Amino acid sequence: MSGSAANTLWASSFVDELARSGLREVIIAPGSRSTPLVLACAADARLRVRVHLDERSAAFFALGVGKAERRPAAVVTTSGTAVANCLPAVVEASQSGVPLVLLTADRPHRLRGADANQAIDQVGIFGGYVRAFHESAPPSLDGPALRHLRALACRAYAAAVGPDAGPVHVNFPFDKPLEPADAPESFTAAHPLAVSGRPDGAPFVDVRPGLRVLSDEHVETLARLTAIKRGVIVAGPSSRAGELGPAVRRLGAASGWPVLADALSGARFGPCAESSVIPAYDMFLRDREIAAELAPGFVLRVGASPTSAALQEWLVRHQGVPHLVIDEGGRWKDHAAVATDYFLADPVDALHRLSVAITEAGRARPVASASEGEPPEGSESDAWMDTWRRAGAAAVSAIREIGADGGEPHEGDIMAAVLDALPADGALVVSSSMPVRDLDAFGHPRPDPIRVDANRGASGIDGMVSTAFGLASQTDGPTLCVIGDVAFFHDRNGLLWSRERDAQVVFVVVDNDGGGIFHMLPIAEREPEFTRLFATPHGTDPGLAAASHGLAYHDVTADSVRERVASCLEEGASAVLRVRTDRAANHRRRLQVQEAVARSVREALG
Repeated sequence: MSGSAANTLWASSFVDELARSGLREVIIAPGSRSTPLVLACAADARLRVRVHLDERSAAFFALGVGKAERRPAAVVTTSGTAVANCLPAVVEASQSGVPLVLLTADRPHRLRGADANQAIDQVGIFGGYVRAFHESAPPSLDGPALRHLRALACRAYAAAVGPDAGPVHVNFPFDKPLEPADAPESFTAAHPLAVSGRPDGAPFVDVRPGLRVLSDEHVETLARLTAIKRGVIVAGPSSRAGELGPAVRRLGAASGWPVLADALSGARFGPCAESSVIPAYDMFLRDREIAAELAPGFVLRVGASPTSAALQEWLVRHQGVPHLVIDEGGRWKDHAAVATDYFLADPVDALHRLSVAITEAGRARPVASASEGEPPEGSESDAWMDTWRRAGAAAVSAIREIGADGGEPHEGDIMAAVLDALPADGALVVSSSMPVRDLDAFGHPRPDPIRVDANRGASGIDGMVSTAFGLASQTDGPTLCVIGDVAFFHDRNGLLWSRERDAQVVFVVVDNDGGGIFHMLPIAEREPEFTRLFATPHGTDPGLAAASHGLAYHDVTADSVRERVASCLEEGASAVLRVRTDRAANHRRRLQVQEAVARSVREALG
């Protein structure tokens, strides 16, 4: 038996099991075919339901929720191109390991491939970018089928939050009528478990995914390797930055190894970061002489590939040394093929156990803070750490000196000022292209455990406005987003999220009227093709976008951005700040900074 009652019970049962499993946020894009799912979500008091007219923006908002909470939000769409518009967010969620659930309505089977309106092939539409795809059976008032559906919801949620977290897609073929109706009392009485689920709110199937852990033998092997001289810890971007960062810093303190921590790793900002995390390595590892002087004897790497191209090149240059990767699995994280050993295990657990093993073996090193100025005396390990610390200190000094020379500020200065204005409980979201690179190069370690996020899985510029709002909706402190002008306009529809009372973001739009990152490529020498086809100046005013959504707007300079950011964060309302820069001048200034850093570090290292 099918019809309205079957559609209603089918959708409500599936949504009930998602909520029992842990779902709390649902993002709905309006449509008709999804009516049973929409009404089921709206009727469930456990769920916070939000609505957005743009499916792409809705999916990226859900991505932001998943980043903040490490549990998925669900996106509900109608059929057709509404589903296709979710693909960019699905790709990013897949590549960055962020949980996400997509519930898409579809036409019934008889209308597929038959020229029916708004019917496209949605089966497997996201390809290999989802951790699991399920095509729901057609809704029916059938007890065994309904129990199977409840189990399917539990499986879908577990796949999204599992060790290899990511997006999961469930497709529902709904036939008309779509309006709600109650199931017959006789069916409810005959199938109480299928209709009402397990007692006491328990999931129909309690699926418990877990991470693999290293054996004690492997931990002992890793601990012995710490005797190798000139070790280095490289921490790349991580979807588990809040857990991985403290584990990295603890191991750095125990081993006496310098930590090269990506700004998205969770290790750069937090307690004790200034003692072992090396600042500005992206600047000085570009110099071949310095890179050779700092040749490692051993590399331990966790997280994804670092943002810094200079660090990646340094790792390739020294690929002959032991290079261990600890990774939970899912995606292979060694695109440069430099790893000599690859441990498939929970890196957080592995680093904690390795720190304990080093400490218990009596090899732990007392670490001086950066403010104390002098390293501990004695071992060659101390001298190795001191060399890195002197390089980092000299680089920071050079960056500050050139910043005070009266010359024109560059976009790295803007990022440093913005980061300085962010309070300890704040969250920073940066878009791809230059903002994330500027953060990595000029965002120096600090003791405050600030949250930093970016869409670096696929490194697209799309959906950044919506991602920032999604993350803000789950963050207690203020949220700041540094974004390029092209990325800002690319997701202009995302500004509709500013109406959400619990999702307020201050946007700093670094406006160089086009694609500034392309000035770093050889094509920049070719004119007029470069400006027209690559830099693509648009001449659009972000103030007009802000005004159309009723947002406060300020034009600020690089010198005044810190104060204006601080005041906007204190006000607690969404706002847009524009800092104008010149693409060509910024590129020239960046090269001057790199040259100054290289000179300073070479002198410091003698």
